[in-house]
Amino acid sequence: MNITENSFLDINTPLSTATVAELVLAVQNGDQDAFGELFERYRGGIVALAMRRVRNADEAEELAQDVFIQAMQKIDQLRVPEAFGGWLRRIVHRMAINRMTRNRTAIACDPETLEATCFAVGTPDSFAEDREQAAVVRDSIDRLGDLDQQTLKAFYLHSKSLIEMSDEFDAPVGTIKRRLHVARKRLQKEMQDGVLQAV
Repeated sequence: MNITENSFLDINTPLSTATVAELVLAVQNGDQDAFGELFERYRGGIVALAMRRVRNADEAEELAQDVFIQAMQKIDQLRVPEAFGGWLRRIVHRMAINRMTRNRTAIACDPETLEATCFAVGTPDSFAEDREQAAVVRDSIDRLGDLDQQTLKAFYLHSKSLIEMSDEFDAPVGTIKRRLHVARKRLQKEMQDGVLQAV
């Protein structure tokens, strides 16, 4: 089927067999049923991504609904119809940050209440050991190459998923997995070398 920028889907083409690009173009031309098909195709993934962001099932459902509402309102701004999935993920990311920032409220309490409600698990020695280990890991990461540092920090420090890293680094997920595997091995070797030098 030959679709031009200003055409609608062929009336005989079922929505379920249309490509994402065809559906996006149809929505941009006013076909609301095409948006319904996009919603059905992407809803599960968007809810899962929202869940990873907000860590609450009800909020994830609400965030996903808000994402689709915004996508429907702004779909005319999407210039590359094939990029609809990545565009939706960016909306989820941005709206999740906005939601978490808005919902953060500071709770003030007196020191006695804070002390009564908080308790530490472990001893001062174990805390010191944990801090030393964290310092060794940070120093070892800092001695790695730029790509290894970026990969490890994105995954472990910024809690990014492989898909998010794939988007950020403009590389396939398989490549990101390989980079992460290689970076872990290099970090392990760097930490072992650091321990040997300290001894």
